[in-house]
Amino acid sequence: MIQQVIATACRAISGASVEWRCDPDAGVQRIYFANHSSHLDFIVIWSSLPATRRPQVRPVAGGDYWSHGALRRYLAADVFRAVLVERGQAGGPAAEASARAAIDRIAREMGARDSIIVFPEGTRSLKGEVGPFKSGLYHLAHARPDAELVPVHLENLNRILPKGEALPVPMLSRVVFGAPLPTTPNESKDQFLARAREAVLRLRPCA
Repeated sequence: MIQQVIATACRAISGASVEWRCDPDAGVQRIYFANHSSHLDFIVIWSSLPATRRPQVRPVAGGDYWSHGALRRYLAADVFRAVLVERGQAGGPAAEASARAAIDRIAREMGARDSIIVFPEGTRSLKGEVGPFKSGLYHLAHARPDAELVPVHLENLNRILPKGEALPVPMLSRVVFGAPLPTTPNESKDQFLARAREAVLRLRPCA
C-alpha cells in the first residue's frame, strides 16, 4: 500500500509523462541507466514502472544521503529496497578499490530476480546536461551480462527539485525508457561508455 501511495504522489508532483520504447512488462532482469539531476530521479523512474514490476526494481543510491534521518532510512530499506553505496573521494587506488567493491556488491544484490536503477554520471548535473559516464556501468554490464541494459532519459527534474533544495516544486517532467542497448563484442570501455551515453541523449525531445 505505501509503495502505491508514494508512486502516486511522485507522479502527481513530477507531472511525469512516460514513454516506453521497450516492453515495460518484460520478465527479464534489467539495468536501467539514466541521466542524473535530482534526488527525485530514481523515485520518478521507480514510480513510472508498471506496478507489477516495481517490487523487483531496486535503485542504487548514495548512502550518505539516504542513511541520514529515520524517514530516509525507512524509505530506502523498506519501500525502495535501495542498494546504498558510499561515495568516497575520486582518484587513487583506494577510491578505485572502493568503486569496484561497490560494483561487485550491486551485481550480487541483483540476485536472480531483481533489476536495478543506476546513474552512470556519478553525480547530479546542476543544469540538466548529461555529463560523461563513469566506468561503473561498464564493469556492471560485464559482471551481469545476463541483464538487459535499458537507457532512460529524465527531463526537467533538476527544476522540480534542484540541488540544495528540500521541497519539490510541482511542474511537468518527462521519462523516456529506450530500447535495450545491444552488446558489441571486443568493445573498449571508452567506446561502451560513449555509446551508452549517446543512447540516453537520443531519448531527448530534440533528438
